[in-house]
Amino acid sequence: MRYNKIRKMDIADGPGVRVSIFMQGCTFHCKNCFNPETHDFNGGKEFIDDTINRILELCANENVEGLSILGGEPMHPTNIDGTTKLAKAFKEKYPNKNIWVWSGFLFDKDLKDKEALKYIDVLVDGQYVDELHNPTLKWRGSSNQRVIDVQKSLKEGKVVLGDQ
Repeated sequence: MRYNKIRKMDIADGPGVRVSIFMQGCTFHCKNCFNPETHDFNGGKEFIDDTINRILELCANENVEGLSILGGEPMHPTNIDGTTKLAKAFKEKYPNKNIWVWSGFLFDKDLKDKEALKYIDVLVDGQYVDELHNPTLKWRGSSNQRVIDVQKSLKEGKVVLGDQ
């Protein structure tokens, strides 16, 4: 597994100041994707335990509200184990901070049984659709995408939308 970049202080990808990691590799190739440099699974840098440790250190900053995991595609079968390992380590160390993940896969169709969801607070799901692009949307690029409260959704057994 590989990652493209880490942002130490990100204010665009989730609420508050965040640490963000962009996973490397995506098969969706959405038209006008905002991150096409993350599509190649062979690009970027190797994702190793030191990567997780670095992210955890960056998140120790009291101004950091949470961790955002984007891509590429963090929930792709090639990436999901690393995403899960990172999310679990983050929640164990920072139970009061939140994790946001962006994925082209759908919560209720593709991801509902994945271990990673146990650690994720908010999932923005669905592929970006250029024809449905709306710059006024909060946390998403196209109107088909959903901002899902993962923990409430798991408890209720259905999709519960979060801050739209």
